[in-house]
Amino acid sequence: MAFQLSRRSAGTRTIKHMLAEDGVHAGRFLIGRLMNELGLVCKQPGKHRYKLAKAERLDLPNVLNRQFDVSAPDCVWCGDITYIWAGSRWVYLAVVLDLYARRVVGWSLSDKVDTSLVVRALEDAYHRRGKPQEVLFHSDQGSQYCSILFRQRLWRYRMEQSMSRRGNCWDNAPMERLFRSLKTEWVPRIGYKSQSEAAMDIGWYLMTYYNQQRPHTANGGQTPNIKEKNLNSLSGFS
Repeated sequence: MAFQLSRRSAGTRTIKHMLAEDGVHAGRFLIGRLMNELGLVCKQPGKHRYKLAKAERLDLPNVLNRQFDVSAPDCVWCGDITYIWAGSRWVYLAVVLDLYARRVVGWSLSDKVDTSLVVRALEDAYHRRGKPQEVLFHSDQGSQYCSILFRQRLWRYRMEQSMSRRGNCWDNAPMERLFRSLKTEWVPRIGYKSQSEAAMDIGWYLMTYYNQQRPHTANGGQTPNIKEKNLNSLSGFS
C-alpha cells in the first residue's frame, strides 16, 4: 500500500479515504477483514456520556453556539488543553484549530499548565496564519482562557472571544475529537521518554500527519490542507 498507517490504525473510514486517493475502492467490511489478517487494531474509545450544562459566563457568552461549519479559513479558531505523559511526569499541550478545514494552526507544549501555555499557542497560530483579524476564538471556561493576560492578547489581535457553557464538552467538540485522535492513534501507550521527544513527535503528528495526510470526515474525506487548497483555487483566498 502506498499510504502509511499510524502506529494504531485510525479506523476503517479513514483507511477507506486513503485507499480511494490511491485509486483503490474497498468497503468497510473488506478493510476490516484485511486489518484482521494484518494484525492491525482499530483503537476507538467507547462512547462517553457528557454532562449537559447551560451556565454561560455573562461577560464571555457562547457566541459560537456549536456552529462548527464555517465558510472560510481564519473565521473561527478553537482552543483547548490536554495532558501527555512524558519523562515520568505530565506535560500539557495547548492547540489552536481552524474550524473551516479542521486544520491545526498553532500549538504549544509545557510542563506548566498556565496562561503562558495558551498564549504561546495563540501567538504561534497568529503568526503562522499571517496575523488575521476579526477571528472568533472559542474555548472552554478554563482559567487560562479566562485570564486577563490571554484576553488582552485577543484584544491586541482584534479577536472576539467565545466560551463554552460550563461542563459542556460538546460546545467544543472539534477539539475533543482532535485530542481523541491524537491519543488513540498516535501517542505511545506508555507515554514519551522526555518532554523534548514528546514535542518533536506530537509536532509532527499535528502539523504534518494530521494536516497533510489524515483524511477528515468533516471535510468529505479530504485532508485539511487539501480542503484549503481547493478553496484557494476556486476563490483566490490566501
